[in-house]
Amino acid sequence: MSENGETARPGAATLAASQRQELAMSFRILGLSPGIFRTYFSMSDAELASIGALRRIADEPGWPCRVSLEHAPLGEEVLLLNYEHQPGDTPYRSRHAIYVRRNADRAFDAVDVVPEVIRTRLLSVRAFDAGHMMIDAEVAEGTHAEELFERLLANSAASYLHVHNAKRGCYAARVERA
Repeated sequence: MSENGETARPGAATLAASQRQELAMSFRILGLSPGIFRTYFSMSDAELASIGALRRIADEPGWPCRVSLEHAPLGEEVLLLNYEHQPGDTPYRSRHAIYVRRNADRAFDAVDVVPEVIRTRLLSVRAFDAGHMMIDAEVAEGTHAEELFERLLANSAASYLHVHNAKRGCYAARVERA
């Protein structure tokens, strides 16, 4: 995960000072490291197909990158690939499809900032303990993300959250206490 120190990204909604004061707990949202995916962009389409991945060009709005946590601009190359977002050796071990933008060079890493790709979707948020066991889960509109993250992280047994897009089930981001 990136330690780039960014506090906000274009298209991200930041909390007003009064809202930040009301939060009992700050949260940190993390995108995936771009280094994990660099070699995939140099693969041929046949090589990508051999691992179940696809190269696409964003031809309509709304393709959410799991590195930058931004929508891919029209015309940008993206990869659709399977990623193991929950590698813990538990019954909750999981992988699913994600998009990654070619030009995503830094992982989203911000405190108390909910990016548009999360805020504009129906979310499934899952809380995991230190042993990678799911201990709670909730579905909510992304406009309620702050409250949901705060509530789930208030459980002292929760080590981190995984955010998924509820409609297609795709992994979106990791959330931790700030």
